[in-house]
Amino acid sequence: MTTHQLSSGDLTADRRAHYARLYCESGDFAAAVDLQRQALELVPGWAAGWYQLGLYCEKAGDANGAADAFRETLLLAPADIYGAALKLSLAGLTEPPATPPAEYVEALFDGYAERFDKALVENLGYRVPERLARLIADVTGADTQFARVVDLGCGTGLFGERLRRSSSWLEGYDLSQGMLSVAAGKGIYDHLGQADIGAGPQAAGLQAGPPADLVAAADVFAYFGDLSTAVALAADMLKPGGLLAFTCEAGDDGMDWQLRPSLRYCHSAAYLASLIENAGLSMERLERETIRCDKGEPIEGYLVIASRRQEAAATIPALARVIVGEQEPISTPAMPRPGRLN
Repeated sequence: MTTHQLSSGDLTADRRAHYARLYCESGDFAAAVDLQRQALELVPGWAAGWYQLGLYCEKAGDANGAADAFRETLLLAPADIYGAALKLSLAGLTEPPATPPAEYVEALFDGYAERFDKALVENLGYRVPERLARLIADVTGADTQFARVVDLGCGTGLFGERLRRSSSWLEGYDLSQGMLSVAAGKGIYDHLGQADIGAGPQAAGLQAGPPADLVAAADVFAYFGDLSTAVALAADMLKPGGLLAFTCEAGDDGMDWQLRPSLRYCHSAAYLASLIENAGLSMERLERETIRCDKGEPIEGYLVIASRRQEAAATIPALARVIVGEQEPISTPAMPRPGRLN
């Protein structure tokens, strides 16, 4: 989130909030709560401050205080860029949303973009790009060249870097303009655009084009509970025999999806198999392994490769707009076309 969202606009309130953060970092959560409340007495309309108070109350074991703070956050910022509704769901006070607010996801990654690669790879042991690329090669053969590849939720291009040499045309889409700017700087995509794949085919903002040989969504579906819209959209972009490659966090058997304390979603293997079948796809690979760490603990995930059945007759939707709204797409110069890999 940007600085102006996190600042109260009042120097005294900001100073007290700063001391509250220091107390929290030292483990004195009660003092953090007290100082944050003092800050909010000065600036009661500070949505980010209320959300921070909710976090401190959680750490202090004050569930009621946390819930009240998160409710106040939603009243002040109903678009929910802070994810307060997700916090209330985790507390059992509301039903978990099938998808988080797009504004929350966009703000989260806009604020994370510049440090994303270092934090994810070095600090969290992120393994998805190399693992998923290996699985694709296992299915298609290491020398396969794809005519058109679509990287959904491309982020800063970590997976795009793996896809580039085997792609004649590579396009990437993401909800966060901050992430797209970093990806554009790498010069690996032939086209980049802002899109919300959870909005459905007509509103997603994907560029119209020929059917794709490969559609990828690496570490994207952890930000969706109900995956039916996103998987159906991806499947409809594929030519017959084309591949969908994605990952998600692994959930327990007996559930479809679940919101986790990390504010990410997990999914069961049975749910994924059902989605694949309903989307007119055939499962090629479903592998479970560690994909990253969170607070020092390994996170298990599913790596999935599915192919569009030859007899599938779904019509690729007409996607007229490049991005949601009236913004211009981010375009990068076309990369030299690689020859067949040896």
